[in-house]
Amino acid sequence: MAVSSPLLRLAAAALVGAVVAVPAAAEPRLTVEGTEFVLETPDGRVLRSRDLVGATLTLRMEGRDMDVTIAAAEEDREANGGRVLLHRFLLVDEAGNRSDLCTPDAAGRSLGFPLPDGEGGIQLTCTSGAIGKCVRWGYRFWEERPGGPPLRAMHRACVHLARADYGGDGRPATRPGVTIHICDRAGIRPCRDDAPMTFEAAWGAEGAICVAHSRVPDFVSLEQLARLYPRLRDRIGAGACTQSAAWANPLALLFSRSGE
Repeated sequence: MAVSSPLLRLAAAALVGAVVAVPAAAEPRLTVEGTEFVLETPDGRVLRSRDLVGATLTLRMEGRDMDVTIAAAEEDREANGGRVLLHRFLLVDEAGNRSDLCTPDAAGRSLGFPLPDGEGGIQLTCTSGAIGKCVRWGYRFWEERPGGPPLRAMHRACVHLARADYGGDGRPATRPGVTIHICDRAGIRPCRDDAPMTFEAAWGAEGAICVAHSRVPDFVSLEQLARLYPRLRDRIGAGACTQSAAWANPLALLFSRSGE
């Protein structure tokens, strides 16, 4: 089943993490619940991601149509704390050739899922990217409830952590394949006394709260971090940044460990 082109408009230069805006007057209506597509048809049917396997979505990007086929949809057995539905998205070119939308993740699988963008649209993300990793790790921002963990802030902190974006300004300082261990103060991923590796940093919604050591020193050193981010200057180094001290700061939501 094909989804007609007026349904979707892809409003971004990059494919992964782009926002798909859904016009209010469009029929049928495509939305997303959590990580699952929901298509309401004019005749009253409600189709979900598994029903849409084989469907091709026609997306609008930079003034041209782009066809994306949903080739598969399956439960994520490794997702922490809740349901995530994994999809295989295939790009279809003008000649009918297909290629994966997503680059392979650590397990070698090219998978992704839709997310609500908070503005009535849809965001496509991949399991190989920071946003997709943080959703699978348990920080599903759309599930935040009064009195519960601050999942929106924790998700932002997680994205900075995953990218080693210490300044919170979009400058990543890591590379694929680097092993990290993460935990948080809400117990979504509990902190353990016997956690592996050495304490790296504490993280908040705006970036690092403090940094004990950089994840990949060849990318950015502690000295460079101090010059780039004056707010961190007095909170850099193993003596100035420990997990126990960072725990006393309520802005510190997540904690990372890395290195041997």
